[in-house]
Amino acid sequence: MFKESHRFYRYQHQEKKGWVSFQTRYRETDLWIRAQRSVGKEALAAVLNCRRQLEEYISQFPDFLHSLSPLPDDPLAPPLVRQMLHAARQAGVGPMASVAGAIAQSVGLSLKPLTPAIIIENGGDCYLDLQEDVTVGIFAGPDSAFTGKIALRFKADRFPLGICTSSGTIGPSLSFGKADAVTVVSRDAALADAAATALGNLVKTPRDINQALKLAPTIPLIEGALIIAGDKIGIWGNLELMPL
Repeated sequence: MFKESHRFYRYQHQEKKGWVSFQTRYRETDLWIRAQRSVGKEALAAVLNCRRQLEEYISQFPDFLHSLSPLPDDPLAPPLVRQMLHAARQAGVGPMASVAGAIAQSVGLSLKPLTPAIIIENGGDCYLDLQEDVTVGIFAGPDSAFTGKIALRFKADRFPLGICTSSGTIGPSLSFGKADAVTVVSRDAALADAAATALGNLVKTPRDINQALKLAPTIPLIEGALIIAGDKIGIWGNLELMPL
């Protein structure tokens, strides 16, 4: 889990009238939520539901927690687990590589009837369901020349979207690569999370960016990918890159 000081990016947005921002925490799960009404109680209930599905399944099938490669589908698994299994197979990684995106999206869908727009961030993995254009800044670590300098712009008609970032140099998530940031966009946040891990695993040096970008189009349903490693950046797909 990130320490609070490592999540400073949560407070770098502009507060707007009509929005409520709050955190929802339970064990390792730590969400930052921005909604158009106070839904803290309902958000916690949704998080607890996600955790129950995961913990009960892992208690029966420990391989789900530890596997670094895809596992077969399980028709009897709870919905969150099946979503993660599917995302992992699409991206070619273990199912837990999709957990942050999967929880963010599951909580967002649970809250949809209560708020017309919502942003949920889970350790750098985001689910956004908005009705306006938005700019998402890219954080590639405090030493990156790109941090605070570039962003992705999304039109209102693109949402809902998962926007998930993996890093081999910052944060606690497991990565076999050394990319500073690999950001993947998909309507399936679990898939975006898993795909970001898969692409990030390939990037050991800046020279590997092109190899990872060649893999991106082979993963179904991802709409774009951005990779930062050292002083190099690569981008593929339906993404609008802009300066900050």
